[in-house]
Order: sequence, then C-alpha cells, then structure tokens
Amino acid sequence: MEVRTGVGPPPAGGGLGAGKSTSSSRAARATAVPWARFSAWLECVCVVTFDLELGQALELVYPSNFQLTDKEKSSICYLSFPDSHSGCLGDTQFSFRMRQCGGQRSPWHADDRSYNSRAPLSLQREPAHYLGFVYFRQVKDSSVKRGYFQKSLVLVSRLPFVRLFQSLLSLIAPEYFEKLAPCLEAVCNEIDQWPAPMPGQILNLPIMGVVIQVRICDALFSPEHLCSREPPDLPNCPTLPCPRCFRPVLTHVQTLWELMLLGEPLVVLAPSPDMSSELVLALTSCLQPLKFCCDFRPYFTIHDSEFKELTTRTQAPPNVVLGVTNPFFIKTLQHWPHVLRIGEPKMSGDLPKQIKLKKPSRLKTLDTKPGLYTLYTAHLHRDKALLKRLLKGVQKKRPWDAQSALLRRHLLELTQSFIIPLEHYMASLMPLQKSITPWKSPPQIRPFRQDEFLHSLEHAGPQLTCILKGDWLGLYRKFFKSPHFDGWYRQRHKEMAQKLEALHLEAICEADVEAWMKDKSEVEVVDLVLKLREKLVRAQNHQLPVKEMTLHRAQLYIETVIGSLPKDLQAVLCPP
Repeated sequence: MEVRTGVGPPPAGGGLGAGKSTSSSRAARATAVPWARFSAWLECVCVVTFDLELGQALELVYPSNFQLTDKEKSSICYLSFPDSHSGCLGDTQFSFRMRQCGGQRSPWHADDRSYNSRAPLSLQREPAHYLGFVYFRQVKDSSVKRGYFQKSLVLVSRLPFVRLFQSLLSLIAPEYFEKLAPCLEAVCNEIDQWPAPMPGQILNLPIMGVVIQVRICDALFSPEHLCSREPPDLPNCPTLPCPRCFRPVLTHVQTLWELMLLGEPLVVLAPSPDMSSELVLALTSCLQPLKFCCDFRPYFTIHDSEFKELTTRTQAPPNVVLGVTNPFFIKTLQHWPHVLRIGEPKMSGDLPKQIKLKKPSRLKTLDTKPGLYTLYTAHLHRDKALLKRLLKGVQKKRPWDAQSALLRRHLLELTQSFIIPLEHYMASLMPLQKSITPWKSPPQIRPFRQDEFLHSLEHAGPQLTCILKGDWLGLYRKFFKSPHFDGWYRQRHKEMAQKLEALHLEAICEADVEAWMKDKSEVEVVDLVLKLREKLVRAQNHQLPVKEMTLHRAQLYIETVIGSLPKDLQAVLCPP
C-alpha cells in the first residue's frame, strides 16, 4: 500500500477524491445511506479521556449513531491509554486489535466480497475484529485537578491500513486537541466525501487542506504491497519487518520468523505501547505474502475482556501474539513457551546489545532482563552474511529505510522459498483442463498427501531458490500442524475450486447447446438453466474468475435454452 501526502487544494475536475459536486451527485448523496462513504474506511472515531472518578472514559463517538456494545466501549477505553507502567509523556501513537462483540453492524458494507476479491490477503477487511489507531497526548496542565491533560483520539476500522491511519492521525489529532469537537465533525464530513477503497487505483483523499494519495495494490498485481518510496514527512510504517525496536533482536530474526510461520504463542513485553504494537505488527507481517492466520494483539492489557480467556493455565496457550507493557504479564504468562522482552531503546545511536536466547525457567522475577525466553531450536541455519551486513549497517548508521528494505527482501525471499514447493505441489493436484467437459460435473481436486509432498522436496524443494541449510523437512512437518498451513490450504483449495467452476462454465459456453438439447427431457433442460444461473450469479458477485465475454455468452445461453421450452415453463423461469 502506497501513501503520499501533498499540501494544497484538492484536485479539480473528475479525479478520484475530487471535492467538486454537481446536482446529480448531490441527489445521489441525498438518497445514499448516511455515512456510507465514511464507513467504507472507518467504523467510527472515538475520543477517550481520563475522568478522576471513572478513570478512562469514552467522551465522544462519531458518528453518534454508531453502535458499540458496553464490552467494546470498555475495551476501547483501556486499550486507548498506555498502561500506568509505561509513563508516556508528550504524544504517542500506537495500535490495538479487539474482537467484535456484537456481530457485524455496518449494513452499507456488509458484503465485503467485491473489495476483498481484489485486495491482497493482508489488506482485506477484518471480518470479526476492530483495529484501533491511537494518538495519545499526556502533558502537564495545572488547570486540571490531576495535573495532566490526558486524552486519546482513536480511529476504529476493519481495514488494516496502518500507515494511512497513523498518517491521518498525525494530521488530525494535534488540530483536534486545540479546537476539539467542531474540528472533528469537519474532518469526518471530509472523510464522508472520499471514494470507497478500490485496489489497483490511485485515490486522492483530501483532508484539512492536504491531499493524501493512496494506492491499495491489486492482489493480481503484486504480493509486495508495502510502499518502497515513502515520503520523509510520513511516520515510519510499523508493518515493515524492521522497525527500530527490532534492532536488539537482529540475531534472532530467523528464529522469530519460524515461530511466526508455525503460529507459536508469543508474548512481546516492551516498555511502551508504541514499541509493543510496532513490534507485533512487524512480526505478523514478516510472513508476507503468506497471510498471518493466527490471532494477534499489538497492545493488550489486564483489563481486556479476553484477559482470562487468553491467559488461562487450564489449557495450552492459544495461537496468539500478545503485545504487552505491564511486567505483571511475566508472572501471569510464565507457562507460555516463548516470551520476547525488549528494553528501553538506546538514545546514543550505538549498536544495541543483541538480546540472548534464554530458557523459560529463568523467567521468574519482575526485573527479568531483556531476552528471548524459549526452548525452541531453529530448524534453519542463520544467514551470517545478512546478519553481518545488518549489524554493520547499524554501526555505520546506515539509513534505517535501507536496513528495512534489506531485511524485508530477505524475509520475503525466505517465505517465498518455503511456499513455492507447496504451490507447485498444490498445482499438480488440479485436474487437467482437457478432463473438463461441458455436460458433466467438473472433476475433483486430488487430496493433499503430506508424505507425497515431502518426497517431492528431494527434487523440487526450497534448496532450488534458497541458500540456507537446515532441517527443511522438519520445518514443513511442524508447519502442517499450524493454523497457517490450514489457512493457506483452505484459501488455495477454494481458489482452485473456483477456477474449476470457471473453466466448466467456459466449456459450457463454447459447446453447442442446441445440439445437446435435441434428445434431452424438459427436466434436464430446466436443470441446466438453474445451474447456469447459479454460476452466473456467483461470477457476477466476484466469486468466480471469469471474463466478461463468458458472462455475456452464459446470459445468451440461458435465454436460448429458456426460449426452447414451452410457454408455461418460460413463465415459471422468467416471471413478469
């Protein structure tokens, strides 16, 4: 996803995001669902303040008619303020992720299929979680009883556009803290003029005299959708796999990549919510283009409604990456197999001391030192040449963008080397196109046989594209038991089944339907009409990858077939 900002008026004319309106567009807006364009980007905007009697309190929700359950309101309040141990002064930006408690409540985009069918997996809308993007300000204020001004502006969305929403907050929040409600209302009205997110197009989004230019990459265009040309005035993108807080763990990057690949439970304990959320988002994005299929919480507190569920000792830890700041979690989560503790960042700019691998048994006291506490042994050998380049880059103060690009490319190539053999084997399970005939059901996809796949690695394994040595077979065996294999396999099987249906529809459209109908009963002909209609509806709803020409021919086929039937059946199939 590319994000750029430019100062100046919105572009004139009919460009995307242009502020120009006509009588026809005003009429269309009048009949549209209220806040439909706003809700295509955001669920709501919240303001959380500190009340001496109530603690964190929800001061404002905009639009005011957006419904949040009491549990969701409570979660937003606690997740929008740094933990008392963090001591964040000034302005802090961070992110959180929370479960929806009341089901989907946004009817104007209840059907996400059109957007999701074009977007990369990692940029698709969250079906069951809200993402919160927070701008928290804490400054001394003698006019307040507590002595501090403490307030958070929060954007709540189901879209994982981390960079866009954090950039948006950096524009809105400082102005809001000065001018309060009227400013927020004006901003929300501007967002309500934006075009809907559309993968593959450049969108101009005017806001507060600035135009933010966004490109949501098309899933068909490129798996690498992160911006490689970020302007210097935008905040660093926390979805890059090399944020500054990653520097102390460079020697363990491949171990962490394996833990993410296998969906292992991991606690990330950082000094502040911005560091915890940045690191969790970096870890969960390091599998791209593979979708991260486990739960993750960039910032999590003991007040979260799911605290007991995620920290119980009565069962094995769930497949989740938890970002926390309260040292209390060290004691609570001692039974977790992997804990990553990050210390305060060094201000000198010198090479940070690389944290050590330690046994979980040493995770006993609240003053535990930074380290990766795990018994896990990596299957792959470390890339010493890469590590040397990264550490040398830190010593020589190489620009962090260059460091990020280097590590991002390495992790992308590592993931692709791991996935390519799986993709090749999966493709071999697809029936041959010549076996698809128009008047029979499409053939079945062959089942995935793990032993057969592992045997194929001898000649078509990751060693063809990756120089790293190690126990690749052992890594694949563990991967088969992870949520990521299940998620990948389900997605690929679904895509292949849709492709089979699309090829079957094309085969029908290329066949001589009139010749087929000559010796067929009316029941068989009606059955063909119903099946064609079903396929046509699915294709039109972006569920089948078919060409427009095929859709047009299928519609003509349906009309031809219905026209051959008696008038009474035609009336049933085509009611007036």
